Amino acid sequence: MAEESGKKWVLMVTAQTPTNIAVIKYWGKRDEKLILPINDSISVTLDPSHLCTTTSVAVSPDFTHDRMWLNGKEISLSGGRYQNCLRELRARASEVEDEEKGIKITKKDWEKLHVHVASYNNFPTAAGLASSAAGFACLVFSLAKLMNVKEDQSKLSAIARQGSGSACRSLYGGFVKWIMGKEEDGSDSVAVQLADENHWDDLVIIIAVVSSRQKETSSTSGMLETVETSMLIQHRAKEVVPKRIIQMEEAIKNRDFPSFARLSCADSNQFHAVCLDTSPPIFYMNDTSHRIISCVEKWNRFEGTPQVAYTFDAGPNAVLISHNRKTAALLLQRLLFHFPPNSDTDLNSYVIGDKTILQDAGIQNMKDVEALAPPPEIKDNIPTQKYKGDVSYFICTKPGRGPVLLTDECQALLDPKTGLPK
Repeated sequence: MAEESGKKWVLMVTAQTPTNIAVIKYWGKRDEKLILPINDSISVTLDPSHLCTTTSVAVSPDFTHDRMWLNGKEISLSGGRYQNCLRELRARASEVEDEEKGIKITKKDWEKLHVHVASYNNFPTAAGLASSAAGFACLVFSLAKLMNVKEDQSKLSAIARQGSGSACRSLYGGFVKWIMGKEEDGSDSVAVQLADENHWDDLVIIIAVVSSRQKETSSTSGMLETVETSMLIQHRAKEVVPKRIIQMEEAIKNRDFPSFARLSCADSNQFHAVCLDTSPPIFYMNDTSHRIISCVEKWNRFEGTPQVAYTFDAGPNAVLISHNRKTAALLLQRLLFHFPPNSDTDLNSYVIGDKTILQDAGIQNMKDVEALAPPPEIKDNIPTQKYKGDVSYFICTKPGRGPVLLTDECQALLDPKTGLPK
């Protein structure tokens, strides 16, 4: 190793990984330790320019133990899930040589070298926006690059899965399927890409962040309780999901939005029904979530064909998928009509991400929001109630690409000289 020549060195890699939203849900494990699911799932990867995790990983002979910082705060790496990922990657590490820095790390060296990890989410952590999925996918992707792991994305997805189940789906862009697998060791429980992000690029996604608070029941404990106590979950895993997976693959392949929307909404509702069927019942959605569903359902029924699909993960935030930009602009008008911001809120911080959707909706300022007319699907004789401030903010985004390396050192979260957070 290069430190024998007396030179101090730090080798670093920075990567960015997207989050994903499942349209056919994963809920329930057949193996808790290996994180093996009881059914297949399908997700859409979200544009990392609006929702992503950035992770820098560094190695140096001067590091005394593995350390990690999440959003600026040091966290323990002693948990089984982190350890599983680190162990699997170290076992697959290859020789690394950086002639410019005079560094040579052999396969054997990786067993005793320690790493520093700094990770940052540009969206709320543990609020039902799949932050752990993006986080573990980014950890595995960046460490695999640092350690010169020569596995393809699918094999890497099986490692990321051991950190967080849905993380395996964040190793690809576009539309992704997590195959549950049958093997006891989980070797065939991997993610595969169904189509890339350009396959169906008309879709526009608006996320209503209802609460960025950490959820009361974590997904891990929620799943465990559901599998142990719900009769519905067995029926869902054996009878319902296998059929829906086939139908959803077809809908994505054919860009069949009505089928895509009906399946997404039905599967989201059944997932939350299974949570209610758990003892004690788990409530991930709240009144605002239910009002958003009602708003979308009324509009879809009024038009006679689905305009928008909704899906909710383990949290109250709504992910609303529009057929195209025109529909997304009409959706945003409806959302701002029903859920206007508080009077002191700046519109610029209330609608974030792709702000061109605001322009398409003809909204430039708060006066435009106040002037919005009730949508035509609202009956004239029913006074409309507005729910000011019930939504924290909206994120406008679209399907996006998979993980990438960031070569600009300015984007690194660790200092290239010390390997400590900047």
